[in-house]
Amino acid sequence: MTKQAIDWSGCPLVEMVPGKVSGAPILKGTRLPAQTIVDNHDYGMTPAEIVEQFGVTEEQVRQILDYARNHARRATRPRAPSAARP
Repeated sequence: MTKQAIDWSGCPLVEMVPGKVSGAPILKGTRLPAQTIVDNHDYGMTPAEIVEQFGVTEEQVRQILDYARNHARRATRPRAPSAARP
């Protein structure tokens, strides 16, 4: 999931507060970026390890990971036009 941009705007667990963690999408009521949960899971941490490390609930971790899976936007590159052959 880390290679994709996630649109957090529709996630009820996430807020963006100007001036708080530079306006990054964070778990409501915390300073924990939502992407941190996704990245740590992608790097091999279990939900239980994420709960222990960051002081969030297992339900929050599950919901963030589910949301990220369902709302990731694949990064696409514009295709170069193919060369015309005579």
